[in-house]
Amino acid sequence: MAYLDIQHLHKRYGQHTVVHDFNMRVEAGEFVTFLGPSGCGKTTVLRMIAGFETPSGGVIRMQGEDITACAPQKRGIGMVFQSYALFPNMNAGENIAFGLKMQKRPAADIRRKVAEALALVELSGKEAHYPHQLSGGQRQRVALARALVVEPRILLLDEPLSALDARIRKNLREQIRDIQRRLGLTTIFVTHDQEEALTLSDRIFVMNQGKVEQEGCAETIYTQPATEFVARFMGNYNLLSASESRTLLGLEIQGHLAIRPESIQLLTEADAGDSLPAVVRQRQLLGNIIRYQVESAGTLLQVDRLNHGPADVLADGAPVRLRIRRDDMREVR
Repeated sequence: MAYLDIQHLHKRYGQHTVVHDFNMRVEAGEFVTFLGPSGCGKTTVLRMIAGFETPSGGVIRMQGEDITACAPQKRGIGMVFQSYALFPNMNAGENIAFGLKMQKRPAADIRRKVAEALALVELSGKEAHYPHQLSGGQRQRVALARALVVEPRILLLDEPLSALDARIRKNLREQIRDIQRRLGLTTIFVTHDQEEALTLSDRIFVMNQGKVEQEGCAETIYTQPATEFVARFMGNYNLLSASESRTLLGLEIQGHLAIRPESIQLLTEADAGDSLPAVVRQRQLLGNIIRYQVESAGTLLQVDRLNHGPADVLADGAPVRLRIRRDDMREVR
């Protein structure tokens, strides 16, 4: 029996359906991510799991119990919002203690658990600080501690890192994953950021227009996109049309051919054998990677190459050869 089992979940607002027949089974201790663009339905599903939205159809079961119509406070679910949702008139310790007070826990128990939660998110000594006295990353960690202190059966995180700068976001996502593993906490994370999803998740549900386009582990989602949408959303795939695939590679396909930029080897030897002639059109420095746009047989391709320094950079207009790993090509519809 799955820890969380969702079957045929729908959500409609009037005549507009925002979630179509959503199905998911999550095991205890799993870290699952809903990944997709804004408006794809991922937050709506999260809010239905939390009880903040009422499904138009379908069933939500947790540990075998039907919680579809259960009040939010009775589900045993902790939720962290993008906007922190801290009480501005309460300090960090009081914010974290709020849920415990609602449960009418003894005062000594509350003090102990608040101290443990602060230590868990590395904010010991900040309990007397009010939200306006904390940085964005610290406020989000207070929100995380407030969700964790009540020992939820499931932790839900709704784009909790999107308002933070890149360095803090990276550090905090590592901290979230470390805490989740240490506690063995079943977690569902919502994001539109592909790197976050690939870094954090045991499984990813890629969503589009209220439906699941593909579900799988990070490696599968990245290397084996099932649809054109997933290939386009997961980054910088080269997507060749049927006519481009025929002209460039002699392949007959029905949909599109997806090729990752790192699956194309860029060669400078005049006679590289089993390769295609091409010309460099432009380049983009991405730190340790240089992304080249090259043209071959009238088709533009992106090719990633390790940056070995200025002497290794290819100039615009340079003739090159391309070798494409056939095993890395994937036809998508």
